[in-house]
Amino acid sequence: MKVLIMDEQSLFRDGLSLRLKEINENIIILQSSNLTEMQKILSHETDTDVVILDIDLAGINSTETITKIKNIIPTIKIITTSTSEDIRNIKKILSLGVDGYIPKRSNSNILSGALKLILDGGTYIPPAMLNNGIDYSSFNSSSSLKKNLTNRQSQVLDLIAQGKSNKQIAYDMGVSEATVKLHINALLRSLKVNNRTQAVITAQKMGLI
Repeated sequence: MKVLIMDEQSLFRDGLSLRLKEINENIIILQSSNLTEMQKILSHETDTDVVILDIDLAGINSTETITKIKNIIPTIKIITTSTSEDIRNIKKILSLGVDGYIPKRSNSNILSGALKLILDGGTYIPPAMLNNGIDYSSFNSSSSLKKNLTNRQSQVLDLIAQGKSNKQIAYDMGVSEATVKLHINALLRSLKVNNRTQAVITAQKMGLI
């Protein structure tokens, strides 16, 4: 997997690179500090799988930038980072079809969990948004349009159907409870339901379990 990190702060790029390497030591990391450099890299490295984009960069137009990235590599996953945790900003960015919005103030466990979720095919939505009753099922993200669940989501679904708690699921999967919660949130979004019970019922009707 090849990941491009676009952020003007080298310390943030280096820190994020270390996190990604902890998730998968075979990940190839590319870095850029501005939009022009990012576009040049993507034009040459057309097999890039993920771009992590700092949307706080001065003068950046989120809509135009995300469109340009998708025009260069249509299948690429886009993760946005920002210091803002304002619900309106988060909703605006997610509506552009990105695969995740990660506030830079997120603690290390949340950051790692969010990256794992996105790399596994899910979409990360900050807790602040989930806790405010936003209808996230309406977002035009690439993963929300998928007909099938990711392998991780299917695994979580099976374990939920067995009546296991988040702690038990975390043990069985060899991950943290925080990561399990992220997978469950992604699962609920994919099935367009509000809780675990509805997820199991809907999945049974769809023949998923």
